[in-house]
Amino acid sequence: QVRLVESGGGLAQPGGSLRVSCKASVSGLDFSWYGTAWYRQSPGKEREMVADITSGGTTSYADSVKGRFTISRDNAGNMMYLQMNSLKPEDTAVYFCNVYRGGAIYWGPGSQVTVSS
Repeated sequence: QVRLVESGGGLAQPGGSLRVSCKASVSGLDFSWYGTAWYRQSPGKEREMVADITSGGTTSYADSVKGRFTISRDNAGNMMYLQMNSLKPEDTAVYFCNVYRGGAIYWGPGSQVTVSS
């Protein structure tokens, strides 16, 4: 069983930076055994994968955020992060953290990120 809570969203200007964090409370398997990802959803759009980091540390990114966003994790602290730089208005969305292993997927409640001048 995994419980996730995001923090760190908010308002940023275009070209600015924000970091969203996610704290996992895990029972059973160690957090390091899970893959982790960040998704986002804007009004009227489907939820989309933004960045992923596997249990082995391999990262992948949506084309729209490559070179601007960085996903990372701290297994000792059961934390995951998404550093967002060079933000654009189209990055405005609710950002969700996600952990997965096998057929099990767990979601956080989401954190609003708004990019506006």
